[in-house]
Amino acid sequence: MEDAHTKSTVEVLQHFGVNGDVGLTEKQILQNREKYGSNELPAEEGKKLWELILEQFDDLLVKILLLAAIISFVLALFEEHDDQTSAVTAFVEPFVILLILIANATVGVWQERNAESAIEALKEYEPEMAKVIREGKHGIQMIRANELVPGDIVEVSVGDKIPADLRLIKIYSTTLRVDQSILTGESVSVIKHTDSVPDVRAVNQDKKNCLFSGTNVAAGKARGVVFGIGLNTEIGKIRTEMAETETDRTPLQQKLDEFGEQLSKVISIICVAVWAINIGHFNDPAHGGSWIKGAIYYFKIAVALAVAAIPEGLPAVITTCLALGTRRMAKKNAIVRSLPSVETLGCTSVICSDKTGTLTTNQMSVSKMFIASKVTGDDIDFLEFTISGSTYEPSGQVFHHGRQVNCASGEFEALTELATICAMCNDSAVDYNEVRYNLTKHVYEKVGEATETALVVLCEKMNVYGTNKAGLSARDLGNVCNRVIQQKWRKEFTLEFSRDRKSMSAFCVPSSGGSNAKMFVKGAPEGVLNRCTHVRVNGQRIPLTQKITQKIVDQCIQYGTGRDTLRCLALGTIDSPSDPRK
Repeated sequence: MEDAHTKSTVEVLQHFGVNGDVGLTEKQILQNREKYGSNELPAEEGKKLWELILEQFDDLLVKILLLAAIISFVLALFEEHDDQTSAVTAFVEPFVILLILIANATVGVWQERNAESAIEALKEYEPEMAKVIREGKHGIQMIRANELVPGDIVEVSVGDKIPADLRLIKIYSTTLRVDQSILTGESVSVIKHTDSVPDVRAVNQDKKNCLFSGTNVAAGKARGVVFGIGLNTEIGKIRTEMAETETDRTPLQQKLDEFGEQLSKVISIICVAVWAINIGHFNDPAHGGSWIKGAIYYFKIAVALAVAAIPEGLPAVITTCLALGTRRMAKKNAIVRSLPSVETLGCTSVICSDKTGTLTTNQMSVSKMFIASKVTGDDIDFLEFTISGSTYEPSGQVFHHGRQVNCASGEFEALTELATICAMCNDSAVDYNEVRYNLTKHVYEKVGEATETALVVLCEKMNVYGTNKAGLSARDLGNVCNRVIQQKWRKEFTLEFSRDRKSMSAFCVPSSGGSNAKMFVKGAPEGVLNRCTHVRVNGQRIPLTQKITQKIVDQCIQYGTGRDTLRCLALGTIDSPSDPRK
């Protein structure tokens, strides 16, 4: 369906002849599958091994070396040898050149074979399962994502990977935020809605009523109708463009071609000159008085000069350097398909790009935090902490003025409440991924919102209840401290982030029972502070004055406008909230 974002939900449902509450019939599913095909990206046909090998010799410098090796071999074959040692020595030169060329080709073929999954890596963004509603089936059922057809009604929630391009028809939560970074490069999640977007030329980032295959739900729950599958999805169109892209010669290849042309001309001139200068010596007695033997002798000298002038090790050195470059890039999750393309980035002088999520790593981590330590009149003192570690790996330490802090010791009481808010006012998690892009990676990745995931990791680093982590698997280490806190509290409901409130709230009650409910809040400092009446100081509730509030704001501004330009969040608690549902 073209321009699904410009249509209303009713028009989209009518186009596919489907009821949003019932789903497709079995007959419609079969018809649509026959019409539109399967919801998967087709496997790319890789190049044959012999084609890859021949490509490694499609280089002027390599061709010159190969020609020199062949000529040296032919001359050595027909040369008269006095003994066996001289016969073996004659074949050393062509043999060494051939070995260098074979090694060079082997590295090139190996690299391309390893990177042949560059396009296929997009398949990693295809989810394996999908939650659909279909007529004749009770409730929501799980099916394989490749069985989806246009018109299917799909439900998604936090952490789900979108199985196909969907047009939203209903949002169950107060907001729906989706991480579209794999598609647009923007790390900031996009808030979605169900209203039509009338602009036919709208880019993907502006299609706020569509969910795209391979993207992730950061927050909320919704229902949508499938309008694009397989190669007709936005991620599928990217794959098609990648497959159709014609590769140009890189700057390095162009320079090597120029060098090869100049070298071949110089060598040819020198060889002809050496041979021509010695024409008068062809019939010398040393050659038996034979013009033919003399001509062959000086031709061999000319060839020897040519071989000596050719830098046999240059292709191997270049290939080795580029291969080392690909290994370094692979560690950063960049797959290099063709070795010479590594050098292209080195020749780049200008990159026109939005920074966030493109030049940065699309990861967030808490690096600084502060709590109130003392209030005297209108004056307030802060305790500042720094946290090590800048990825989603839950290993790092909390420091106060350079001293490592044991957050479980009770020295700083407010840290326990801070960690509780981080864990409970949160819909995200950390997942341990052993394989990424078909490479063994062993990395921690976010499930949900990047900001919330940073708070999950902070909670793990703080370990305010002194949880014993010995013997735990890498996957368990990602959320163990959060689970300890979540076992102490039961989240009754969540007031999700909205542009108006600029905050998220979670209504929680103790798991042990009792009426000591709390409302945990996190959000923009100005939004949270405007609704606060007190500040927590060493377990005590101290009334907020205008001057104290301003000093807290100034501290946040200092963090947000300093050298690091940090994004700031304020955490708060309502100690005895009334249940908003009553």
